[in-house]
Amino acid sequence: MSALLDVRNVETFYGPIMAIAGVSLAIEEGDIVTVLGANGAGKTTLLKTISGAIDCRKGQVIFAGEEVQNRDPDAVAAKGIGHVPEGREVFPFLTVEENLKLGAWGRRDADEVARDLEAVHTYFPELKRKAADMAGYLSGGQQQMLAVGRAFMGRPRLMILDEPSLGLSPILTRTIFDVIRRINAEQGVTVLLVEQNAAAALNVANHGFIMEVGRVVMDAPTRELLRSDDIREFYLGQSDAGIRGEKRWKKRKTWR
Repeated sequence: MSALLDVRNVETFYGPIMAIAGVSLAIEEGDIVTVLGANGAGKTTLLKTISGAIDCRKGQVIFAGEEVQNRDPDAVAAKGIGHVPEGREVFPFLTVEENLKLGAWGRRDADEVARDLEAVHTYFPELKRKAADMAGYLSGGQQQMLAVGRAFMGRPRLMILDEPSLGLSPILTRTIFDVIRRINAEQGVTVLLVEQNAAAALNVANHGFIMEVGRVVMDAPTRELLRSDDIREFYLGQSDAGIRGEKRWKKRKTWR
């Protein structure tokens, strides 16, 4: 069975600088997959390349059997990829309800759109209470709920999320990750998640990729990643190696 998303040997540049170098990964339909890595590893660039926000210079992004690399973001979204960007990027001068309905801009199934809006209100009751409020006046946590809800309104087969817990309290982080899990289980939406909160990401995902300096250096089910000494030490902090361990990490060129 072919993967829902198949990224093959993708290279993406910012001017002369290569941001991701020969990245390949495959995601099966129904999975929750996480990509972990230090700042600057190329995670956000990877997501933007998949969603069409950035063109790649080489390689293929194949979604549901069709090449989508270097297409306009609206065309990629219409194929069934919903992108929740880092920083939320809600429309501040539109209401919460207007933001959500914009997520369904390309749909013509009005009854299903109404049902999906009700589903968003079930996942995030606060958005229903704030429906008439301007999005710019929401708290950071409420804006993140809105960004997730807006992507869901496009009825995606694949939802990609960039740092959904950024700047959120532990309680709101649990809320967001619980909804991600529910959307996957109840709606059948496949999820690709970039997240600095490695513990939360590995807890919700069933497979993970580790990126380092624009390359994928590890690819395994999360149960295997959680058994890795490197992952436990450098992502989960389950070590007393302290500064010595961090220096060792910076020098390491390959995984043990």
